[in-house]
Amino acid sequence: MSNSVLPHLASHAPVMKTVSLPRGRCRLHAMPTSTGYEIRHDEAYDWHGRRRGQTPFTVLQHTVSGHGNLLYERRRYRLKPGDTMLVIVPHNHRYWLDPGDRWEFFWISMSGQEAVRIHRAIQAVTGPVFRLRPETVEHLASCALRLIEGEGETPGAASAIAYEAAAALYDSVFSSQGGHAIDGDRAGMSRVVDYIRSNLGEPLSVNHLAEIAGFSRAHFSRAFAASEGMPPAEYVLQARMRHAARLLTGHALLPVKEIALLCGFDDPNYFAKVFRRFFGTSPTEFRTTGMYSTVGAERQGSGGETPARVHL
Repeated sequence: MSNSVLPHLASHAPVMKTVSLPRGRCRLHAMPTSTGYEIRHDEAYDWHGRRRGQTPFTVLQHTVSGHGNLLYERRRYRLKPGDTMLVIVPHNHRYWLDPGDRWEFFWISMSGQEAVRIHRAIQAVTGPVFRLRPETVEHLASCALRLIEGEGETPGAASAIAYEAAAALYDSVFSSQGGHAIDGDRAGMSRVVDYIRSNLGEPLSVNHLAEIAGFSRAHFSRAFAASEGMPPAEYVLQARMRHAARLLTGHALLPVKEIALLCGFDDPNYFAKVFRRFFGTSPTEFRTTGMYSTVGAERQGSGGETPARVHL
């Protein structure tokens, strides 16, 4: 890829392209929402991850020059040239500019189930700040440039560019960091996955799962995300929710309270709250219809398709 892509993108600065397209019959699972290139000098540049709504989306931002700040899970990062930041909304984080600083960067924001899933898997391995190979930065800059110059003017074309950017980032991160972990840790991950599936009613803390795998917590979390495509806690929750849905539809006489216990929830009210957040309907309603609502689907970043039966 030509080394002229990033300077070409920078020549548009300051620029922001909001991607707002009419929805088709179904929402695509990777969709850019905005992209641009900015050089900020003012303290007004200050974003809080809890103040940007409840619809999941991601921000992939590469620092070209200058410095910025990110506060993420009580750790402060000083972003410098060559650093790439990846954050997912909603989440309790903040990124901002200090007085007197200058921050030059380009970014791509995305929504959709697949974009969020890929970025969660990447972030579980790298953390929110990492370094990319120059060719990957060029590839991401090319995706931003094509959106800015009008290439993604239809939902399908825009989605293709977003997915290309997410896939390029995935290849860069997992080919250099994740591939070895997947090969070397496969037996440990297989043990853990089998254990989770057989013990959904028991406590499944990350520390306990790391002990089963025989790894430190940090190494286990990275290896699990590389192997399964998501953090271990998310995998456990999804497995419990699928198990609950199967029990609700397959065992009509089993009380919801007992199903909650079989899925690892001591408090049936909390189970119902989590189930509604996940499927968009209550356990009782789900048992009757086997359906989920578009509200719950959108909150999970599933793309908001029309209601359909859940395949378990």
